[in-house]
Amino acid sequence: MKKFITNRFERLAEWISNNLGHPYAFMAACLFVFVWAVTGPVFQFSDTWQLVINTGTTICTFLMVFLLQNTGNRTIDEMEERLRAMETTNRELLHEIRSLRQERIRLKEAA
Repeated sequence: MKKFITNRFERLAEWISNNLGHPYAFMAACLFVFVWAVTGPVFQFSDTWQLVINTGTTICTFLMVFLLQNTGNRTIDEMEERLRAMETTNRELLHEIRSLRQERIRLKEAA
């Protein structure tokens, strides 16, 4: 069950980060703030009018913290995997270089 929830959350987090990281999402957020600001006189800049933007931005910020943390964790995991792969490759290359050196020394001695 834990794996199921984790997989669903990671898929959702990736989908949200891909879509909310898009320029159109930023423009939509700007449009929302603009519409909110323009409606200020209509609502007489009331406490409720102010509460709408404060609550909306607080909730979005709160949720984005979790998404950013998840994205950061995934990035770190991917970097660790790449570093491990590079370490393996480096070991293999080092082994190949040593083998070539030994072969070169052997050929010099044979000549």
